Amino acid sequence: MAKDVTDTRQLILHAALKRFADAGYAATSVQDIVDDAQVSKPALYYHFADKAGLFQALVHEAHDQRYRLLREAAEGSTGIHAQLENMLAALFEYFRENRELMRISFATMFAAPGEVPKDLSCAQKCERNFEYVHSLIKRAQKHGELDKSFKSRELAFGFYGLANFHLVSHLVMPDCEPDRLTAKKIVELFLAGAAPKSVQRKK
Repeated sequence: MAKDVTDTRQLILHAALKRFADAGYAATSVQDIVDDAQVSKPALYYHFADKAGLFQALVHEAHDQRYRLLREAAEGSTGIHAQLENMLAALFEYFRENRELMRISFATMFAAPGEVPKDLSCAQKCERNFEYVHSLIKRAQKHGELDKSFKSRELAFGFYGLANFHLVSHLVMPDCEPDRLTAKKIVELFLAGAAPKSVQRKK
């Protein structure tokens, strides 16, 4: 019985995701979703209060999954270089497999009124995810892995900006496929900078 309930919830979420991604929140009706999921309206309302609650569940899932991936990648690594590279590689892989969910998640940050639920709130989860990366940056500075002449938040924003640019690029440019090598290059750029490196001349 419990499995049937879980399966129904996942069917509804999957149908809603496809509809929201293809038509947008405002143009999608509850009837559209239940028709696609082949369930009844009472079944949908058993799991979600309304269409807005369903949309919010999807957005929260996206942020929670990102947080889980960040923690798992960082906690399985030693040193800031490996932590940042593994986190990015994990996010790139997840984005490739969940493109529609990530597109909805990012779109909520720039949506016009009416394009997303009125009371949609994901600021706390966005801040939580950022602060986790920030905590790794602060720890790395404390251990001498990062330049202490920068504020930890400045460094965190710098890395987060590079990461999010590549993630968004993956969403808007289908041919852009960031992978482990991309993650490695991004981290190298962040840690080493783009200025030319001094080369020791041969004697």
